[in-house]
Amino acid sequence: MDEDDERRALVEEVRAHLEWEAEWSGFPVPEAELAAVAYPGTVSSSVSLAPAPPPAPTPVEQVAPGDRAGRLRVLATEAAACTRCRLHEGRHKSVFSRGSFDASVAFVGEGPGYNEDQQGEPFVGAAGQLLDKMIVAMGLTRDGVYVCNVVKCRPPENRTPLPDEAGACSPYLTQQIDIVKPQVIVALGRCAAENLGVAEAGRSWRGQWGAYRGIPVMPTYHPAYLLRSPEMKKPVWEDLQLVMQRIGLKKS
Repeated sequence: MDEDDERRALVEEVRAHLEWEAEWSGFPVPEAELAAVAYPGTVSSSVSLAPAPPPAPTPVEQVAPGDRAGRLRVLATEAAACTRCRLHEGRHKSVFSRGSFDASVAFVGEGPGYNEDQQGEPFVGAAGQLLDKMIVAMGLTRDGVYVCNVVKCRPPENRTPLPDEAGACSPYLTQQIDIVKPQVIVALGRCAAENLGVAEAGRSWRGQWGAYRGIPVMPTYHPAYLLRSPEMKKPVWEDLQLVMQRIGLKKS
């Protein structure tokens, strides 16, 4: 076989390979690419198939250390793509937070429910409406506090988050609290109180001051529990009055 025959055989092999890829990959090979594989006399005898470059990584927003709103925004984006635990498998939307990054009071619940999962915002259902009334009664505003949950994805059937699920999500909660730096945290329900380290098994927990990363924590009943047991609103109001005193708000 002379040099021209070898060159012709190589070109035919390359053309056949390209046509095979087009047939089995589901992606057509551009005509220009096939046309470039010409017969001897029109292209160089050295034919190479360079691999496609890898896709460019999604750019990560760069924020200054002092940009607290930006840091929370980046953290929320990370949480929305999180796959650290099984809860991400059933989420519709990640539920990160609502309210002000400069809040004096942060409210921490256990996890999103159906309405929260659909809207991507915590405490927007019936329990959220009651929480808003509690906030206003304290002399605060809905948008002037910071509200988040222990886990950012809805547990199936609104069950309590399992320890490993809460543990997988804890870095987000820790960073949220570190960024916001509230004067006081209100733990809504036993799950939140336990994950903030202010509720021990077999001991009374509601209304007992504790601390999380140096920040005072007041654990009280969850608004969803108050919807089922309205007679417990009075002790919860007593807990919230202690919070008001702590941050210098007058009793109404």
